[in-house]
Amino acid sequence: MNIEPYKSILFSDTLVPDIFISEHLPSMDGDYVKVYIYCLFLCKYNKQISIEELSKKLQIDEQKLKNAFTYLESVGIITKSKDDIVLADLKEKEINKLYRLKTTSTPEEAVSNSEKNKKRSETITSINNTYFQGVMPPSWYTDIDAWFDRYKFDEDVMYALFRHCSEHKVLTKSYIVKVADNWYNKNIRNYFDLEKYLEEYKKFTDIRGKISKKLKLGRNLTEYEDEYVEKWTMDYKYNFEVIDLALKKTTAKTNPNFKYIDAILTSWFEKGLRTREEIISYEKSVKASSTKTNTKEIPAAQIPQHANFEQREYDDDSYGNFFSNVANDKKAGR
Repeated sequence: MNIEPYKSILFSDTLVPDIFISEHLPSMDGDYVKVYIYCLFLCKYNKQISIEELSKKLQIDEQKLKNAFTYLESVGIITKSKDDIVLADLKEKEINKLYRLKTTSTPEEAVSNSEKNKKRSETITSINNTYFQGVMPPSWYTDIDAWFDRYKFDEDVMYALFRHCSEHKVLTKSYIVKVADNWYNKNIRNYFDLEKYLEEYKKFTDIRGKISKKLKLGRNLTEYEDEYVEKWTMDYKYNFEVIDLALKKTTAKTNPNFKYIDAILTSWFEKGLRTREEIISYEKSVKASSTKTNTKEIPAAQIPQHANFEQREYDDDSYGNFFSNVANDKKAGR
């Protein structure tokens, strides 16, 4: 027999794990949140419900409902089979992620690891207090620790990474990893490397703004356009004066784009031209050479000469004969 406690729904509660709120809710679609919370409610009472009934109850179309279950399964919140849906214990999952088997090490390694872990712990605590108001999701601890190992960042660089992402108002794991990958590829490991890069990055942002203003785009550059500007400023080391020369060449184009500008700047860079003066001198020489090539000299014998013929001479007899001939023609009716 079944013994069920009597409790009116009026006085009952459905508990939502804080792990879900801190880890999943911020980036989850609102309808998907509705589905998860209602599933928690049904699970508590061991209720069964069909997709059709759930769709009507939550006022979500069936296709989106199926998408919700697919998403919840992909992030490990549920597991589903043909007829059953099982809600994961999110607390247990986080504990398993945080638990690590200890391996033996030499005393020297133990001291070194202890000191390293102490610095990391202090950095992670600072990140938690500054950018998560002291309630950073537990999974972030293991992720940050893994990022230390993957990117070989010093503690100051890791903290600066979160500051950079926070200033850009995008504090998600995917964005942080993207920035970290970029820094790693730029050979940033310590704060000295970072300061040098940030100095170049400031130059990049200044030039990016000037380009947008010059081209009258009225918008921020796209991610792909940013990559072009970053190449011109950080790889080619061009200042805005040089880039502006390339921008001026777009005036003759109906629909100028960054690919066209990039072709010009890349051509100059491959020719070893680095300064504005070198480029102006080169462009003048190219123009002069082109003008000389297109202008062909015509031989003097082929050029028509004005009044270049012998003047015919007339004497009095010639004029007399001329008028006599005219008179005779009139008499003859010609």
